[in-house]
Amino acid sequence: MLSGQSSDVVRQQALTLLTASFIAQGHPEQYAKHMATAAIFQTDLELRNAQLSRLLNWLNQEHKDVYQQASALVESTREEFERRVQE
Repeated sequence: MLSGQSSDVVRQQALTLLTASFIAQGHPEQYAKHMATAAIFQTDLELRNAQLSRLLNWLNQEHKDVYQQASALVESTREEFERRVQE
């Protein structure tokens, strides 16, 4: 697993390369960086979702007693987040 510092370097490199790719496609430079940031953010969200799903599936198969608690925690976190967003 990457350390926090290595991860930051990788993300910065990805942002630079993706921004350059959008510019090469003809997008204005001021928008290209925002587009690249959004693409990386979306990919990161999808990765986190996949990680959480895999972990919950593993808990369900291997540790049913813990799965119930983990599932309830995930659900309560979602509810809390939705409340904060609506405020």
